[in-house]
Formats: sequence, structure tokens, C-alpha cells
Amino acid sequence: MASAPDSPAPDSATTGGTPGGGTPGVDIPALDDGAVLWSVPPEERDGRPLLVLLHGYGSHEGDLFGLVPYLPPEYVVAAVRAPLTPPFPAPGWSWYPIEGLDGRSPASITRAAERFIAWVDAATTADRVGLLGFSQGGAISLQALRLQPERFAFAVNLSGYADAAPLASDARLAELRPPVFWGRGDRDEVIPADRIAHTVQWLPAHVDLSGRVYAGLGHSVSQQELDDVVAFLRARLQPAPRSTGSPADGLCG
Repeated sequence: MASAPDSPAPDSATTGGTPGGGTPGVDIPALDDGAVLWSVPPEERDGRPLLVLLHGYGSHEGDLFGLVPYLPPEYVVAAVRAPLTPPFPAPGWSWYPIEGLDGRSPASITRAAERFIAWVDAATTADRVGLLGFSQGGAISLQALRLQPERFAFAVNLSGYADAAPLASDARLAELRPPVFWGRGDRDEVIPADRIAHTVQWLPAHVDLSGRVYAGLGHSVSQQELDDVVAFLRARLQPAPRSTGSPADGLCG
């Protein structure tokens, strides 16, 4: 499973606003409900936990959906398509711009997360909704968890980061400390170093963190990381007390 960078190139993993009012001055379209891939038909979704997959920059909803056969079958899985088209010649879709003066702006990341939350609210009545995102999708999964920490049961952040701008809901997140898995490669040169450094400090202070830095891995997902993600997802199916949220081994180095 290889991937290209979170830059004007495909981002593939398998080969303070509020959702009501919206973030002013940021133009992020609504998600296309017709572009969502579901692992099961509607009649098989009731009473089951939902896992939503958020792809990376320049990719599409079919990318992470390729993981479905390897994921715990108890989950209903939905893979959503990001709402923006990257500038030519990049293919695919993106959650927020990363080019120009407004690239990776906190406002655009927040607005994209708001659009995603609006889709979740309209698309499912599941009691437990978990998030799994790669790169840009990982950043959106964390931002959505921050905006509505009581809405989402957990997040898996693969090769992504936490935006540095504070949100009013961060204090509530730190109280609830939902489980978060963060995996990244020690040879990943795509995500800026300052964002990784911030995430290393920020996540343990706000969530129940687990995960690993994978030796020799670039901006992609390895089989070892996938195995760790599957174990994390299986653990989320079992009721268990939350830990004290101490930093995960290997993530602070």
C-alpha cells in the first residue's frame, strides 16, 4: 500500500466554527451524498457502529474503501468524497486548499469539517460513529472530533495532523478524552515538521492516544500499521474504561 504526498499530487493510501452557522468567509461545498460508498445496503445498517473513511488530497472515495475487506466486519463502513477539486494537474478531490496564501488555513479546515459533520448528521442515525482519515482526511477527522467531541466515538489519524488553531470545544474534548490512534512514518516528508511537532504535544493533552511511528515508512500505510489499526478498531467494539490518556509509545520522538 503506497501513497503519494499531501501536495499537488494524489494522496492515496491503499496502492472554531460550528456546523449550524458555518465558518464565515470560507467557501467549501457540501459533500456529494451520491458519491459515498457503503459497505452494506441500508437495510443492514441499523444497530451497527459506523466507520467513516476520509481520503487524502488528490484522491477519491474508492481509495480507502479498498481497506474494507481487512476491517472488522461489525462496522458499517462509508467512504466519502471530499468536496473540492484540486487545481490542474492534480487529479481527484481535496478537503481544503493547500496551495497559495490560504493553504491549510485553520478556517478552511474547520469549514471542511463542518461540511463533513453536516453530512454525518444527515446520513446516519448510528449511535456510534468512528472516523478514519489519511493525511488531509486525518486532519479533518481530528477537526470534526474537536468540533463535536460527543458526536464521534473515536478517530484514526493516518499520516495526518491536528490543526494548531484553538477551538472553543477543545476543553470539552480534553474532558471526554476519546480514543485516537495516530500512525505515521519516520520518513514521511509530506506533512510540515511544525505541524507534526504541534500534534505530538497537542494530542496527548486532549485525547486517549495510542499509535506508533513506523520505521522506514513514508507518506503511506504499511501492513504493520494496518494491523495496528484493525486491533484498535476491534478494541473500540468492546466496552472498556478509558485510560489516563498518557502519550503513546514512540509518538513523542
